[in-house]
Amino acid sequence: MHLLEPRAHPSQLMKWLSPLIAIALMLITGSLLFLALDKNPIEAFKVFFIDPLTSSYGWGELLIKASPLILIAQGLAIGFRARIFNIGAEGQLIMGALFGGGIAITFQGMTGWWILPLMVIGGAIGGALWGALPALLKTQFNAEETLTTLMLNYVATFILLYMVNGPWRDPAGMNFPQSIMFDGSTLLPILIEGSRVNASVFITLFAVFAFWLFTSRSFLSYQLEVGGQAPAASRYAGFSAKRTVWFSLCISGMMAGIAGVGEIAGPVGQLNPNISPGYGFAAIIVAYLGRLNPIGMVLSGFLMALLYLGGEAAQMSMQLPAAITGLFQGMLLFFLLGSDAFIENRLRRRAGAKPA
Repeated sequence: MHLLEPRAHPSQLMKWLSPLIAIALMLITGSLLFLALDKNPIEAFKVFFIDPLTSSYGWGELLIKASPLILIAQGLAIGFRARIFNIGAEGQLIMGALFGGGIAITFQGMTGWWILPLMVIGGAIGGALWGALPALLKTQFNAEETLTTLMLNYVATFILLYMVNGPWRDPAGMNFPQSIMFDGSTLLPILIEGSRVNASVFITLFAVFAFWLFTSRSFLSYQLEVGGQAPAASRYAGFSAKRTVWFSLCISGMMAGIAGVGEIAGPVGQLNPNISPGYGFAAIIVAYLGRLNPIGMVLSGFLMALLYLGGEAAQMSMQLPAAITGLFQGMLLFFLLGSDAFIENRLRRRAGAKPA
């Protein structure tokens, strides 16, 4: 019988090489997948990873897709470092979009520099409140945050569907489930003419810097990390476990909520059921692939954004299904977790056990 036994001294070098191993395994498996689909793997990978970057518009799209992924991942990483596993960023993004979008709809037709900042603040509050719910359930009832945050994704989705099918449906929208298109004062300014790159990238840049400052210079970050990795030592030192839970979930919810506003006040321009192609879930992969490091998450965010762009290009030029993007994302996470498992543990045959 084979067992995984923790290694006494896992290799730090291999931990940092783990994302590269996962990417290599994803490419190898992807090649086999394309061969099974009777596609040339070299041509398929060119469509996936090269063609989207052959134009300035493609680079702009890469930036606009990477921005929310990196922003959400930075928030999630705070919790992950403290062993608080928030799987609900998708729902927190949606609630942030609802709060920000509600402000845009309320002040539709009005002008004022304050409307857009108010939307961002509203989105941050909406996301943080949605993150506070699992924090309350965990601290008061010891409910597992992995499950509660996951379930709240579906609740948020149904609230969005209700709003765009009901109170906030566009009367001139030909019965489609969508709100009115937001006007100029509620949209983020475009930074590069001829592209969709908007001012939300500055928020992401600030978040990356703030996360680096927080993790490298803050005593609170140290407290959170100790609380997650050694709860007994944390209690002995007088660090509050409840504060770790509340802070981690509210901050990650706030970041996801701001990312939601970036979508509805940016490339989407309204509320509809498709405001996110799964950014909240993909950001989990971004965080782990980037080793919870601010710069690492920037790099992995761009890789994940390229998978989105490549998936869209493969649909159009190779008639591959839309699920191909999710398949590559899933393989990447699977191989990353597998690599980490064998770096942290070794395979050992139990002494005296009969072979299966």
